[in-house]
Amino acid sequence: MVGPCPRRRSRPAAAPAESLVPGCLFCGIVAGDVPADIVHTTERTVAFRDLNPFAPVHVLVVPKRHIVNAAEIGADDAEDVAELFVAAKAVADAEGVGGADRGYRLIFNVGPDASNSVPHLHLHVLGGRALDWPPG
Repeated sequence: MVGPCPRRRSRPAAAPAESLVPGCLFCGIVAGDVPADIVHTTERTVAFRDLNPFAPVHVLVVPKRHIVNAAEIGADDAEDVAELFVAAKAVADAEGVGGADRGYRLIFNVGPDASNSVPHLHLHVLGGRALDWPPG
C-alpha cells in the first residue's frame, strides 16, 4: 500500500491569467493566491484536500482553466477533462486507495440540487472507507 501524499502548501504552476475568473475560489487556489493542501499537480490540473472531508481521503481535482461545471463541458474541454481523470487516478494511487483490493469514488456535482457550491469544475476523489450506495 502506498502512503498518503506529502502535505504541501506550495504554489501550483498557475494557468494563464486569462483562463482564471476573479472571485472564483478554485481559480484563487490555482493561481496560488488562496492557500490549500495541494497533493498533486499536472500541467492542466491541481488536486487539493477538501476542507470538509466526507471520507478519510477526500481530494478535489480541478482544471487550471476555469470551466463552470460538467454541464458546461464542450469538445474544446476534452484534454482538460481527460486530465482530471488521469490526475484522480494518480491521487487515489498515492493515497493508497487505488489498488484492486481497495477502491474509491469519483463524483462531479452539477447545479444546486447536487450541492455544487463552487462554480468551477471539480472532481471529488473519495476513499479510505467503505462507501455506501446510494449516496446522499
